[in-house]
Amino acid sequence: MFIILGLGNPGPQYTLTRHNVGFRVLDRLSTVTKIPLYKVGYHAFWGKGTIDGRTVILAKPMTYMNNSGLAAAALARQFKVTAENILVIHDDLDLPFGMLRMRAKGSSGGHNGLKSLIFHLQTESFPRLKIGIGRPQQQTVIDYVLEPFPAAEEEELSAILHKAAAAVQLFVREGIEAAMNTFNSQTAK
Repeated sequence: MFIILGLGNPGPQYTLTRHNVGFRVLDRLSTVTKIPLYKVGYHAFWGKGTIDGRTVILAKPMTYMNNSGLAAAALARQFKVTAENILVIHDDLDLPFGMLRMRAKGSSGGHNGLKSLIFHLQTESFPRLKIGIGRPQQQTVIDYVLEPFPAAEEEELSAILHKAAAAVQLFVREGIEAAMNTFNSQTAK
């Protein structure tokens, strides 16, 4: 069993922000796999289904980004899923807009959602799919991640979300190495 956890902030004011790209990948994945995210519990909206015959839990924490680990830990306990089978999807400032990067484990890189996950799961050894949002030119990081994508980037986002959903499906089907080999060598655009 796998948990696919998209990071973001709940509430309509955050829906289209850069920080919510993890939620948006989960929404796309939910549509593609026909796994609805209608259940409420474990600090998340979640749904259970299958991808290529493997059981998965899709989840969007409702704790706000900085407490995402609460949902991850609660879901992991409930469904008895080890950290190695929890794929976390999140925005990444250090990647150019649209770049995808799969990693088997790693530090938080300053990302508060990942800091919370590392704290609550007590490990850095969980896979992640990073979605590049680029760095701000003149504004603070907080303002940058909490504002919507500009219109030009929003137009490109559909293809990026599609490719990210495909990366998740490959991860579930063939594992992290296959997903890294396929998606780390290309841009999503």
